[in-house]
Amino acid sequence: MRATDRRAVIQTMAMAAGALAATPAIAAPDQPGQVSATIDELSRRLARAPRRRDYKTVPMILDHPEQWDHEALSDVLAYGGAVKQAWDVTDLAGPWLNAMRNSLNGQVFGFGHRDFLVVSATHGSANLALLDQLAWDKYELAQIAPKGFDRNTLIQPRPAASADPGDIQNPHGIYSADNGSIPALQQRGAVFMSCHNALWELAAKLAAAGTNPDRLSVDALAADLTNHLVSGVVLMPGAVATLPELQRAGFAYAR
Repeated sequence: MRATDRRAVIQTMAMAAGALAATPAIAAPDQPGQVSATIDELSRRLARAPRRRDYKTVPMILDHPEQWDHEALSDVLAYGGAVKQAWDVTDLAGPWLNAMRNSLNGQVFGFGHRDFLVVSATHGSANLALLDQLAWDKYELAQIAPKGFDRNTLIQPRPAASADPGDIQNPHGIYSADNGSIPALQQRGAVFMSCHNALWELAAKLAAAGTNPDRLSVDALAADLTNHLVSGVVLMPGAVATLPELQRAGFAYAR
């Protein structure tokens, strides 16, 4: 090959390479576990993440990611915000929602961490708060809930939710204790995660007590409870098992 021909080939290859480099890359499919840099981005990812709520039975020990909300949980673990906190929540009647609200207020308005993420790793009696009212009625959960819980009041919107979001000092506003509900905190980016082990143990307790109108086996009753988790909740294989994963991902532990 003559020198002039060789130069022509090289120039042609260089032009082709340049054209390829200038071509925009095709976006990769939305995969679980991708880093979200902001609360808004994480909230959008969690809204798209699938939640299976058509279980017929569930095993006592979850041993495969398809048995829990692994896409959503992966997104939470991958969150790239600078400050994030995981609450170990066990007592339905405890001050956990107020504590999470105070944490959000202090981090966002006090320290200026607008993309602060707060997560509730919910188990024990607190897990009852993550079941919808249909489940409360069907399984008479008020009978085993702490005193004062005739129904699941923690998932009911409050009048304060309609207050002016620009007035952060309103003692009866959006950021006050008057708006201490699960939906209110979810609107601010908080994530509530439900413990499978707590659901299984509740199913066994209900079956043993005869509070089982469909006469389901424990594994089927646990599945029915799982299917009645509140919208937006992330099902995890177990709270005490997931908390170390959250800590490994940089979440500060709180109780």
